[in-house]
Amino acid sequence: MPEQSNDYRVVVFGAGGVGKSSLVLRFVKGTFRDTYIPTVEDTYRQVISCDKSVCTLQITDTTGSHQFPAMQRLSISKGHAFILVFSITSRQSLEELKPIYQQILAIKGSVESIPIMLVGNKSDETAQREVEMKVGEAQATSWKCAFMETSAKTNTNVKELFQELLALEKKRDMSLSIDGKRSGKQKRADKLKGKCSVM
Repeated sequence: MPEQSNDYRVVVFGAGGVGKSSLVLRFVKGTFRDTYIPTVEDTYRQVISCDKSVCTLQITDTTGSHQFPAMQRLSISKGHAFILVFSITSRQSLEELKPIYQQILAIKGSVESIPIMLVGNKSDETAQREVEMKVGEAQATSWKCAFMETSAKTNTNVKELFQELLALEKKRDMSLSIDGKRSGKQKRADKLKGKCSVM
């Protein structure tokens, strides 16, 4: 794959039912649905600003089941950046990300220069919380990635999640706005250099 192709591929991983599709649909279409429909694999595209021109942000929403290991490996090998989603209402969903992270490490060889966001979704469901924020932060620190809590339902930190992910990319200058405005992204990117950013 040519590194500077016009697509920037983001892959979303996580256990079934943590809200991967809800996050992606909220970001791309601004919608939220209460019903749960399991995903096999869907791809969404969004035009973004990239190195002073435009490119396509290609978001791959993967299956939450482990039935398709070949598809998972292919998604990792083609991906430029990764969003690892768990639900704050399920400790098990955080545990299920560990083998996925290990596989990213194995296939990519290193995660030093790869943008990865660990995301605790369903932050609106505080009464059902099983994973404290500091647990998510500690996991992100050990994985050398960034961490954020989101709620697709209430649209909390959804756009910010994708903005931060793009700000972590050092090989290209990217932002969600395609009007050339930097919107404080560079300051954030400088701040994020070489360390895990905890939101």
